[in-house]
Amino acid sequence: MFARAFRVRANTNIKGSDRRKLRSEVAAAFPTLSTEQLAELVPNKEELNVIKIHSHKGEAITVYMNHRNPILFEVEKVLYPTVYTLWVYPDLLPAFATWPPVLQKLAGGADLMLPGVVVPPSGLPQVQRGTLCAVTLLGNRAPVAVGVATMSTEEMLAAGMKGKGFAVLHTHLDHLWEYGDKSSPPTLAPLETDCAAEEGAGDEEELQGKEPGSSCCPEPQQHVDIRDLSLKDRDTCAELGKEELPENRAAEPAEGGSMEEQQEAEDSRTPQEQMDALFNQCFFHALKCKVKKSDLPLLTSTFLGSHMVSCCPAGKQLDIKKSSYKKFSKFLQCMQQQRILQVKELSKGVESIVDVDWKHPDIKAFAVPEGFSSASAAQDSKSEDREQVYHAPEIIPLYGVSTKMIPLFQESGHRKGSILSSSEVRNTIINYVKSNELVDETNKNFVKVDAILCDCLLDKSEQDEISHLKWDELLSRCLERLQPLHQVTFSGQEPVVRKGNIEPIDISIAQRSSNKKVTIIKNLELYGLDPQCVANTLQQKVQASATISPAPGAKDRVQVQIQGNQIHHLAKMLLEEYQLPRKYIQGLEKAPKLGRRK
Repeated sequence: MFARAFRVRANTNIKGSDRRKLRSEVAAAFPTLSTEQLAELVPNKEELNVIKIHSHKGEAITVYMNHRNPILFEVEKVLYPTVYTLWVYPDLLPAFATWPPVLQKLAGGADLMLPGVVVPPSGLPQVQRGTLCAVTLLGNRAPVAVGVATMSTEEMLAAGMKGKGFAVLHTHLDHLWEYGDKSSPPTLAPLETDCAAEEGAGDEEELQGKEPGSSCCPEPQQHVDIRDLSLKDRDTCAELGKEELPENRAAEPAEGGSMEEQQEAEDSRTPQEQMDALFNQCFFHALKCKVKKSDLPLLTSTFLGSHMVSCCPAGKQLDIKKSSYKKFSKFLQCMQQQRILQVKELSKGVESIVDVDWKHPDIKAFAVPEGFSSASAAQDSKSEDREQVYHAPEIIPLYGVSTKMIPLFQESGHRKGSILSSSEVRNTIINYVKSNELVDETNKNFVKVDAILCDCLLDKSEQDEISHLKWDELLSRCLERLQPLHQVTFSGQEPVVRKGNIEPIDISIAQRSSNKKVTIIKNLELYGLDPQCVANTLQQKVQASATISPAPGAKDRVQVQIQGNQIHHLAKMLLEEYQLPRKYIQGLEKAPKLGRRK
């Protein structure tokens, strides 16, 4: 459904009554969610947006956004969770595991076939046809796809695990996921031992001189579609579990104690103390490795949901209700009292982290857990690679030979519709003038107008009056009578030639009700800028509400609208950060004049 890019038709803030209605619909669709979880998913005060989009197939879809991430989408009055929501609530839907290489095919729009489903020793979850299900990867409980079962569990087994099992709607790495902050799935340990882990356990027993226990786990190759996976891929997947145990064994002596002593020390703490320690570990880990100065101000909910959750060790889950703080705001107040960070309420009911003391002794002394040192760094580098730095496009004006100008250009071998650069037009005119000896002998700054130049460059009222033209006027008249075109070259892409002159980025100020002003930005798409990304960046910079809506009179284009006169911030962002030439930005002169401070 989101394998290809979609069009955003509207982006608005959700009202209080609609928020309550959405919470009741979520409670009905997902009855396993507790009251606290419902309040977290659809909060009372934090900002929620409703986005109306059209998929590449023309389907009308409603997406609900919590800050930067889509949390739910609705198709034909049916609610579906996104992978961002399932990473916070991994047990919300019945889950079926598949092999890691299959994810690329699912993200490309393929459905999940039953030969690609891994059958655990305890059997498949019991579902009926039409049940909403999650898809996980072998060895990680974090869902990577959402789909609908096309047959019941009994029908799957009766079919010999052949045929289509799930119609996939949304996946990690698809365009809906890209609409969010593009974070990677957390690492969550499976609730039960999978086949690969049992193989690793068997290898460990052999290394210790013990006989491995017998296992009834079916061979993974029996459930892999050979058309979908190569033998090399299957071997790689099967070795995942084997690599984890040696790493854990290698980490034991580094801790300075045996596993039994560590277990006893951990068991001596109450569950509340263990949760407090987990929150502290994830807090310092997120500040040290995930949050950058450029991310500030950062919403506290985003810090918890996107940064701290991704730092949670495998097999554990952050739950503030099980800690001594009970509320995340109280946890942050405690950290603020220690002068580690500063939290402010930038807008009513919404708190943000505005400053972090990265030189604080507790942050500097924190050691990143060994399990995260290589894996998380690799994931961060990949996510940074995906978020490529914007490069301003190269824009070159071009000119097409029109019917009226054919006589002037045909001597140089050009025909109607030939595309020339300004230098090629100039050289063609110079060659024509010199070859026909039209340079004025008494004043070489002038060119004599012959019959062809007269027909091509002069109006009927001028033909009897003008006999000579200056070189500059001759060239400017020629360019005016050619068909305007322009070539746009984006970084790493082939040049694209379009008709007409490129429209500048248009910035205007409009008046709304209660004498409020809004800033409207159009034509961002022509310069390779994502309107949603610009809106999000500007919203964080000025802490004002920003929305996206269809641009009037322009097909398949949208406009960004942000509260207040924000032209100063826009000019700094477009000219300095995005390096766009000033001549391609229209409306910068409407910036508010800054009065002198008394």
